Amino acid sequence: MFDTKERKAKKRQKVELEAAEEYDDFEEESPQDVKSAVPESATRQVDDSAKEDEFGAKDYRTTLDLKNDHNSRPLFVAPNGHIFLESFSPVYKHAHDFLIAISEPVCRPQFVHEYKLTAYSLYAAVSVGLETNDIIEYLRRLCKTSLPNGIEEFIKLCTLSYGKVKLVLKHNKYYVESMHPEVIQQLLKDPVIQECRFRLSAEESEGGIVEGQVSNKSALQLNKPANGNPDQPGTSADGTTDGAEQPTVPSDIFDYYDKMDREDEDETEDLKTVSFEVKAEHIETMQKRCIELEFPLLAEYDFKNDTINPDINIDLKPSTVLRPYQEKSLRKMFGNGRARSGVIVLPCGAGKTLVGVTAACTVRKRCLVLATSGVSVEQWRSQFKMWSTADDSIICRFTSDAKDKPIGCSICISTYSMLAHSMKRSWEAERVMEWMQSQEWGIMLLDEVQTIPAKMFRRVLTIVNAHTKLGLTATLVREDDKIADLNFLIGPKLYEANWMELQNKGYIARVQCAEVWCPMNPEFYREYLNTKSMKKLLLAVNNPNKFRNCQFLIKYHERRNDKIIVFSDNVFALKSYAIKLNKPYLYGPTSQGERMQVLQNFVHNPKVNTIFVSKVADTSFDLPEANVLIQISAHGGSRRQEAQRMGRILRAKKGAIAEEYNAFFYTLVSQDTLEVHYSLKRQRFLVNQGYSYKVITKLAGMETVN
Repeated sequence: MFDTKERKAKKRQKVELEAAEEYDDFEEESPQDVKSAVPESATRQVDDSAKEDEFGAKDYRTTLDLKNDHNSRPLFVAPNGHIFLESFSPVYKHAHDFLIAISEPVCRPQFVHEYKLTAYSLYAAVSVGLETNDIIEYLRRLCKTSLPNGIEEFIKLCTLSYGKVKLVLKHNKYYVESMHPEVIQQLLKDPVIQECRFRLSAEESEGGIVEGQVSNKSALQLNKPANGNPDQPGTSADGTTDGAEQPTVPSDIFDYYDKMDREDEDETEDLKTVSFEVKAEHIETMQKRCIELEFPLLAEYDFKNDTINPDINIDLKPSTVLRPYQEKSLRKMFGNGRARSGVIVLPCGAGKTLVGVTAACTVRKRCLVLATSGVSVEQWRSQFKMWSTADDSIICRFTSDAKDKPIGCSICISTYSMLAHSMKRSWEAERVMEWMQSQEWGIMLLDEVQTIPAKMFRRVLTIVNAHTKLGLTATLVREDDKIADLNFLIGPKLYEANWMELQNKGYIARVQCAEVWCPMNPEFYREYLNTKSMKKLLLAVNNPNKFRNCQFLIKYHERRNDKIIVFSDNVFALKSYAIKLNKPYLYGPTSQGERMQVLQNFVHNPKVNTIFVSKVADTSFDLPEANVLIQISAHGGSRRQEAQRMGRILRAKKGAIAEEYNAFFYTLVSQDTLEVHYSLKRQRFLVNQGYSYKVITKLAGMETVN
């Protein structure tokens, strides 16, 4: 009897943990915790003293000088740090690659893209090897006007110390390393750092530092496709060269780009470094002190020279070929012979998992993968087996449902909630956790890394130790503005892809987004106006006209043999709609076995073309066959959830015509309710990526439905 109660309690706790994953955006954190993790310079903003007119616009005509050949220059830099790029420019490719490295995308519609310089984006730029003078000089050459003085000062201020000091683990020993001897000497004068330093006079030079060298050659070796690389600079979206247009472009743009672009060159020159060893027990103190001194430590892993941790037997299969943007993202991680910790941002369905698998195959050390759910764990396992030579003998799962024995495995796949679990575990689970905590993991892959800033999941980073951390996500946004913490919890953003470019090249599906307005039923609306907020949302989602529209769309797309996913955050509405329409449904309490059965039927059974799901399917549900998504209920105004749900239908569709829409995303909204306001907020992220929403006030053909 007691065992039964205990099992039920554990099951409830598991459901609560899964639910917490979606509401982690709203956990509060003390200001002291935030302050200790972020250097003061990261809060700096570009100083813009220009006056605004009555409409909020700023006139820069008197402060910036237009260049004579401005028509040939692709971008405009405003004194407030915002950068506007012409996507139709013949040098768009060059400018885009550069701006992605130094700034944050704000909005990327079809013709003009907007970016913003921030302290964090410049920190990321220097972390991947860009120098302060190169950033300023190339920005000056690309700009249509003279570069504002405030911009130059801001870039120098933010890049003065960033990227100059690295924390490296070599031969199981921690070293603070730099290519700038004066920086190391400055740090060694600090009394706190002196206490953290490990002294070994036999190896040290007179200055108290160890001299060494680091390779400047990329550590990434990939299988090459038979045809050329269409994403190389100087090629257009369709793969044709831009040679015919290049003569109209000032030569200084191409000359300087060639100087900066070292990605595909095999540089063999070794760079000299200086370093000092740090006591392992004082690493956290060292990191905090370096942040206070404005020299944040970049985490790098010299995995090729790690003789302490054994290599694992894993490699990419010969048939595995990465797409150009996947390869480019990984070159940012392995650009200097080592593995950099950081975050890679790719759209849903663009192959983030393959990027993670390739990173693990490159490092070839013990790998820990953390995902958001049990279904995601199964998908990571299958992806490792699909793309690499790994098999079940070296892959183990650590979840409440899996019966694997992870102790001693080479690749362990688990969930955030499983590791962050703070209550009593079973005897076997305790032994597994003790083993995981005792290991030096070569690489930690963090799926849906935007969940990490939540207090519950931050614990994961202190529970297990990894030499390098790679965060993967499609939506680097949170409603609580904690997303910037990832820069110091994981590392800087290494790469971010352009959704519209990938869509135009056929790497992801062409999606038609539509907002369907559903008039409120008079009886429901009368009750809606006279009730409290929670019941208001329930009445809005169960609006009979919304149900009729949902039923019509399902029948319409099923006749086309489409595969349809219907999302509802409201569990009552989810079950009500699904039962009335006689469709299978998944939500929190659904067992792992039942989930897999429903998903397998959806993928392989031609009679099962529609499934209803709750927010548990927002992330990591890999359903490439799905091409229609209908959203009847959502979690407030969450931009992240909107993008994640759209990702369920973003996989490239086989045999689809590139010029036509081959996927459809419907949001059903009850008119004159809170849903209208929330829907507008949710669309912001996708609109900024270049998508547009079509408003449908009446579905054609509805009048013929009884």
